[in-house]
Amino acid sequence: MRPVKTASVEELQAIGRFESLQKILRSETYVEHLDKPLAYWALPTDRRLPLAFLSRSLRELLGASFEELAKTPGIGQKKMKSFVKLLARVANTDPADLPTEINDFYLGLKKSSACDPNRSNTAFDPAAISELQWEQCRASVVRHGLGQEKIGRFAPSLQNITKVVWNTPLEAYIGFTLAEIQAMKTHGKRRLNAILEVFYNLHTLVANMEGHEHLALRAVPRLIDRVEQWIGQSLQKPGLPDNGEIFQNFVSPLLEQIRIDAPQQIVTMAENRLGVRGPITSVRQVARTMGLTRARVYQLLNEINDIMTVRWPLGRHQVYELRDKFAAEAVDVPNPPSLVQFHAAVELFYPGSRRGTDGPLEKAADIYEEEIDLVEVSRADP
Repeated sequence: MRPVKTASVEELQAIGRFESLQKILRSETYVEHLDKPLAYWALPTDRRLPLAFLSRSLRELLGASFEELAKTPGIGQKKMKSFVKLLARVANTDPADLPTEINDFYLGLKKSSACDPNRSNTAFDPAAISELQWEQCRASVVRHGLGQEKIGRFAPSLQNITKVVWNTPLEAYIGFTLAEIQAMKTHGKRRLNAILEVFYNLHTLVANMEGHEHLALRAVPRLIDRVEQWIGQSLQKPGLPDNGEIFQNFVSPLLEQIRIDAPQQIVTMAENRLGVRGPITSVRQVARTMGLTRARVYQLLNEINDIMTVRWPLGRHQVYELRDKFAAEAVDVPNPPSLVQFHAAVELFYPGSRRGTDGPLEKAADIYEEEIDLVEVSRADP
């Protein structure tokens, strides 16, 4: 005759805790939770997860007894203890925090639900993002109409995100769970973390906007916002700014954005082209100084334009409008200030055509480059 197994104190505590949570989660308050899988509340940092339970719905799991669940193959005492902890996490999830906008996005409906404002002051940790939190982040993007924005526009640094994702719209990931994205080909840890960080940062930014429908929030890189405000003011007032004002409000912040998003080689090249640490240099001089071919220099310069295009999609129009205003007003000024650095910056960040191609370059930039090269040749001749 097989001896009857005596439950340990720890196991009895787990049984009691399970039955208490089972009763709570079966109540009307948690009806919205029941059809979601247990994996919805699991975190990547959780240990000893009951893998056999993760794909099963709460409704199914709560319909079984502790003893029945404990007999599941691969489920031991430690995993049952982890299971009970997950149920406690479920019970601590306010039903109002379950987003509805993801389904509404595809149905074309207009519903609303609360996000998780308590996470707005916490630092981003990709290992702490659960399916629930990922769904809240996606819901925030849908609710505030950010789906067509490019991922690269909101990344803390483009150096941390694969270039092929820069121009991918946020809505490309709205229809996928965290597990589905993890299973995608080419979506390794680095790319996944970059995507999660963009969604998370936008979510924490707009999480507390509920109840303020009369206000609109504009998400834009901080340095780009600074330049846009200055351009707007410059377009509204007559006169030409001096070089100091242009450098402080236009050249410097855009160069700082490049420092954030590009490797040092490109930053050094940009500084040389703008004359930040010395005279403004031509492409030929840059190539010679850095030991590169001119074709390679053009290729790296085009990287700068790629960065600005994703960071500031409307920048080309605004910068060209400002350039045209300065050109028109300079005609009526007896001794207009030299705007060489300004035009160099316009050509650097938003060239008239793809550099290094056979197409015509923007006229002012072409003349500027020829003048620099002529000066260099005259110095080289005996």
